[in-house]
Amino acid sequence: MKKKQRSPRPLAPDLQTYRPTLTMTMSIVHRATGIALYFGFIGMAAWLAALAAGPRPYEMMRQVFGSWAGLPILIAFTWAILHHAFGGIRHLIWDLSIAHTYPWREYLTKVTLVASLVCASLFWIALFWTGGRPS
Repeated sequence: MKKKQRSPRPLAPDLQTYRPTLTMTMSIVHRATGIALYFGFIGMAAWLAALAAGPRPYEMMRQVFGSWAGLPILIAFTWAILHHAFGGIRHLIWDLSIAHTYPWREYLTKVTLVASLVCASLFWIALFWTGGRPS
């Protein structure tokens, strides 16, 4: 019996085939922020549990999140939420078959990045300017 020869299957393209673009990078960052949000929401749940547990656990959590190590984590968490949200809006626009061509998809990607950075910065500036404290 003669064995049937298979035609060579196409290989999945990799980074050696395609030059990395901003759109590709921001798509990876969108996935990474989604993963980071899982851990951030665990921290948020711990903060809420401490709030429900009483003044002493809440004060401990407030000190952790307000420390020199906790504050950058809160700022990064804020940016991750906003970047993931704006990335979701960008994907929704693409799902509507808008901005798929070359210059527009790059513009939309840049707007996503800039909007998340600006909104996160404005949030923390407003928080500190009004005398607010994290936690």
